[in-house]
Amino acid sequence: MTTWREIRSFSPAVRLLLVNQLGVNTGFYLLIPYLAVHLSRDLGMSAAAVGTVLGVRNLSQQGLFILGGSAADRLGARGVIITGCALRTVGFGLFALGDGTAVLLAASVLSGLAGALFNPAVRAYLAQEAGERKAEAFALFNVFATTGALVGPLLGSALLLVDFRAAALTAAGLFAVLTVAQALMLPAGQAAAPAKESVLSDWREVVGNRAFMAFALAMVAMIALESQLYLLLPEGARRATGWDGAAGPVLVVATLAGLGFQLRITRTLQRRGSRAGWISCGLALMAAAFVPPLLVTSGPGADPGDMPGAALRMLPVLAGALLLQTGLMVAQPFVMELVPGFGRSRLTGTYFGVFYVVSGIAAALGNAAVGWAMDTGARTGAGWLPWVCCAALGLASAAAVARLHRTGALPGAPAPLPARA
Repeated sequence: MTTWREIRSFSPAVRLLLVNQLGVNTGFYLLIPYLAVHLSRDLGMSAAAVGTVLGVRNLSQQGLFILGGSAADRLGARGVIITGCALRTVGFGLFALGDGTAVLLAASVLSGLAGALFNPAVRAYLAQEAGERKAEAFALFNVFATTGALVGPLLGSALLLVDFRAAALTAAGLFAVLTVAQALMLPAGQAAAPAKESVLSDWREVVGNRAFMAFALAMVAMIALESQLYLLLPEGARRATGWDGAAGPVLVVATLAGLGFQLRITRTLQRRGSRAGWISCGLALMAAAFVPPLLVTSGPGADPGDMPGAALRMLPVLAGALLLQTGLMVAQPFVMELVPGFGRSRLTGTYFGVFYVVSGIAAALGNAAVGWAMDTGARTGAGWLPWVCCAALGLASAAAVARLHRTGALPGAPAPLPARA
């Protein structure tokens, strides 16, 4: 079955959500990667002010995922998705039209809040609509998201030849189109059941679910290591080759692998073995991804003039990027499939919200820790340090998921064998 036939086999609602994610990532990556440069170069803001604006956007999104999840459970995912797209339209429009600190902070809050609303809501809607085919639906979701992450920067770089406002208004216009499309064509989906408990009771139930929280904590490596596609691996490629543009091939290899193999991998693996087993395997592959680059980046930097040598030294870094993306393709769809299974279907959005709060914190702390290891390694001559730390984190998460599976703590996992007398 081709990818196109696989897409057509899902309901119109799922297909619309896939296109929506393509548009969301295109609009996001069209603007956000260039925002810091605009704030500092075009508006003359200090590094501290730029950091504040970007930090407020991240905090507004990562810290409020739980609100978006609860809103999806209580108000219905459809309305929350539409509201999130509308808020991002306004937020990106403010980035285009405003140059004062107050306006930029408001744009950051609105665009971050928008992501906090529609990200868990889209996943909750997709999980409910896909039924028993959650893994395949989330695999396709990743393909469309990856495509948007590839198209967005290319479109943004072209629009920046005009100016930043052209890029920001294009992104805002794209979100406006998505808002209208969801309002006109997205079915209501499953109606939100009347809630007898308070929102705080829902949060206590989810956070008090020990098996779920253990799983969320065990999965911190997935998001933390994925983010190294934008931090450690590009720096490793630059160091290995002496070329400042070496980050480009790293991202292209990872993106093309995701587009070409995500659905095939998911469809093949779901017929064999257990979901938890494949998640552990994926995390182990992500850990292994940091070994090949270690061989060419822990020593002295490369000579930029040695083109043949630079090309050879680039190969282990590209192999690491390919391994990292492969591990992510193996694990992520099954992770998304398992999350709703930890609790009542009425709290699907809240479970996704809490999961992404934990993941967001993990990504922030992981990047800070990797940055510290990179600085320490450069200062002490221990260039291997960040690579070994990432590999150790991936292996620890893989072992943690395997243990949860053995003890029967995961949805669909076999019950633990009784202890022998």
